[in-house]
Amino acid sequence: MPTSIYDIPVHRITGEATTLEPFRGKAMFIVNVASQCGLTPQYDALEKLYTRFKDSGLAVLGFPANDFGSQEPGSNEEISSFCRTNYSVDFPMFSKIAVTGAATHPLYQALIAAQPTATGPTRQSFRERLNGFLASKHNSATNPEPGILWNFEKFLIDRNGNVAARFSPEVTPDDPAVVSAIESALKA
Repeated sequence: MPTSIYDIPVHRITGEATTLEPFRGKAMFIVNVASQCGLTPQYDALEKLYTRFKDSGLAVLGFPANDFGSQEPGSNEEISSFCRTNYSVDFPMFSKIAVTGAATHPLYQALIAAQPTATGPTRQSFRERLNGFLASKHNSATNPEPGILWNFEKFLIDRNGNVAARFSPEVTPDDPAVVSAIESALKA
């Protein structure tokens, strides 16, 4: 059993096995991403956030997941190409994982356990809109709390490997609350 977030096995989007150990001492902004989602344009804001803060010690880490409306159906190679071609993504990307259900990746199990509640000014109304969408398209509903609500839910990890914040999918990476939390994590 991993003893810290840094010990949890993950794979780079190119397939190599690794952990988050290379990011020890940095603040990490971990996001479950998808290429065919209404929130996909957040890739642009994520890349800008990474560019702005990477020299100060922020690592933006993208974890593709196909858990919501099959909005990430591509292979790791297709996802990588899409991100580079459409959003000039330079931040680290990892292999597709599950962030919901019985197959939830251990990283997301740890993140959710450490921060079971996400913040967002419209989280409940966003959940209601998603439930309407899902009922009409898939005869399903969103995950109950503390589960991941949708693509682009965000976790901020401090320099010591602790979850400092969790942001709802509709909270954009350039939201002042996100930027403030990142700046605080980088100063700590």
